[in-house]
Amino acid sequence: MTNIIVEWLLDNKIELLGAILGLSYIYFSIKQHILTWPTGLLTSLLYVIVFYNSKLYADMGLQAYYVVISIYGWYFWVKGKKQNEKKVAVKSTRKILWIKLLVVSIILYAILYYVLCKYTNSDVPHMDSMTTALSLVATWMLARKYLEHWLIWIFVDAFSVGLYLYKGLWATVFLFIVYTVMAVLGYLEWKKD
Repeated sequence: MTNIIVEWLLDNKIELLGAILGLSYIYFSIKQHILTWPTGLLTSLLYVIVFYNSKLYADMGLQAYYVVISIYGWYFWVKGKKQNEKKVAVKSTRKILWIKLLVVSIILYAILYYVLCKYTNSDVPHMDSMTTALSLVATWMLARKYLEHWLIWIFVDAFSVGLYLYKGLWATVFLFIVYTVMAVLGYLEWKKD
């Protein structure tokens, strides 16, 4: 039994390290701590490899986006605050922005679905496209500190648990169960601000 566990740990070391860093990332995100961004960046770099190996190509591309948005979010959280603020303020998403974000999500989904069906051997193009499109939008909202990004994450994270179960990514399943719970806590914590 011990050999099986050790073998699994060795075979999945990149995924495990990514999951551990991912837990740090969500903790820092809830606390609105600047370390959200460097831990998110490292998590994403590791998950590019994990998702490529699992043929989750949209998720792999999403991780590359996370690397870029981590740099943007890091910069915005440091430089985007007003002179009299200690940190960038949390804000609510207005109705017109929700409509724009819905349109962007649908367009992203359609593009991703087309690319996955036409150019990859993905066996889950619908699920991979949907979670990726919504994650792109939610991460942009996080970088701009919109409270409601947590609501999108609650849905995406819970839905992703099933996707990663199907793919046999056990450490990632655990990570996304924790992400789902933490997204609820993050929403409640940010709502106080």
